Amino acid sequence: MKRNRSFLSTCALSAAVLACGQFGFSQNTTSASSSDKKFVHSALEGGNAEIQLGQLAAQKGSSEDVKQFGQKMVDDHTKLGDQMKQIAQQQGIEVPDGVPAKDKALQAKLSSLSGDAFDKAYIKAMVKDHQKDLSEFKKEASSGNDTSIKDAASQGVQVISQHLQMVQDMAKKHNVQSADAMSNNMSGQPTGHREQQQ
Repeated sequence: MKRNRSFLSTCALSAAVLACGQFGFSQNTTSASSSDKKFVHSALEGGNAEIQLGQLAAQKGSSEDVKQFGQKMVDDHTKLGDQMKQIAQQQGIEVPDGVPAKDKALQAKLSSLSGDAFDKAYIKAMVKDHQKDLSEFKKEASSGNDTSIKDAASQGVQVISQHLQMVQDMAKKHNVQSADAMSNNMSGQPTGHREQQQ
């Protein structure tokens, strides 16, 4: 979070983006391709994971910014998920109610941590996840076949970009190195542990 002074204003901006676009998807849809449908299914699963992990952070976070960010993930991804579910139903796409296996493993790992160790592990995971999500949403927004799904992806890009900026600022505050930062350092000096590459 952008230091608590600017966190609330950033949250308000993100909420405004969600509120303004909540029912703003184009109804002029074209035929959804298999990649469009795969994107929707993956986005819904990922959103489910962000909600569950956010709930965990809101409960277990030891710092106020981690708790607030966790709650924001619950609120924003619930709204995004509701919008995406409408599209999935229109397109005949199965709506998943679970989360990917990798996120189940991450949830189990985070559940075993507490205090500062939890905060840092959660922040690191959120930086990585949001970098990946942003890339996937941008790809769909630019090259998707179905208009309504592309609109949803474009809206998601705005929200995920804000989330990523917030959690990157949190990473700096908590002295958490992202995968990108650590990979840049690997050629110069050793790091304390190996980070998965994005």
